[in-house]
Parts: sequence; structure tokens; C-alpha cells
Amino acid sequence: MVISSHTRRQLKLVVPGGAIAYHFGTLQEFWKIIQSDAGLARSIALAALASGFTTIALFIFVLLTPWLRGVEPDFRVWRESGILSSVIPLLTTSIVLGWLLLVVSLAQYSNSGIFRGVVGASAVYALSFGLLGLLPAPKVKRN
Repeated sequence: MVISSHTRRQLKLVVPGGAIAYHFGTLQEFWKIIQSDAGLARSIALAALASGFTTIALFIFVLLTPWLRGVEPDFRVWRESGILSSVIPLLTTSIVLGWLLLVVSLAQYSNSGIFRGVVGASAVYALSFGLLGLLPAPKVKRN
């Protein structure tokens, strides 16, 4: 079985991200914060979760844009594209905000500490982006 270079690149994110997140128990620590009764800790963790879901939804929207609009977007000139010029900044904001909120919730409100919080959050994001990158992008048939 031959693995494409794209799949190999994505697996370089999935495997280490998953291994580090598992080793540090990042998702278990995060889930404990979500289930806790601590007001601010839980609020920050829920905001991180909402931002993560927003990131995933926007990424899938960008993937489906060719199918929804019938036109292949040119990502090199995304600022000139009607749809991408508004979605890409939102996607970037949700990525940065979600990662920061995840780091804060892990570093402040779990036993992870700052180093494990930063590395664990980065691992979760690497795993997520690797998995999202494995989703097949629909192609538009050109006439």
C-alpha cells in the first residue's frame, strides 16, 4: 500500500499530536475542568471548546466552499476573494483564541502547569489539524 505525500504530511501531525496529548493526559485534564463546578475555570474551558468547534466548522466550510459555490477558491489571493476574505480572518482568530484559552485552562486550572499546558494544547491542535487535513476536499468539475 502506497501512502500519498499529503497523507504522510498529515500523519506527521496526527501521530506526535495524539501521542503527546495521550501521554500528558491533556484531554482528561481538560474534561475534568469542563465537568468541574469552578465558575471561571469552567467558563474558560467552555470558551476554549466553543472556539475549537468554531475552528472545525470554519475549516470544513472552507473545504466545502468549492462544492457550495461551484468555484475553486484561489488561496494565494484570499484577500481578493469575497468568501475567503471574511472566513480566513475568523478562522485565524478562532485558532489563536481557542489555543490561548486551552493553554490558560490547562495551565491555571489543572495539574498540568504551564509547560505541560502549552505542549498539551499544541499537541491537541496538531492532532486536530492533522485529522482535518485528512478530510478529502471536493473538486469542482470545470467546463
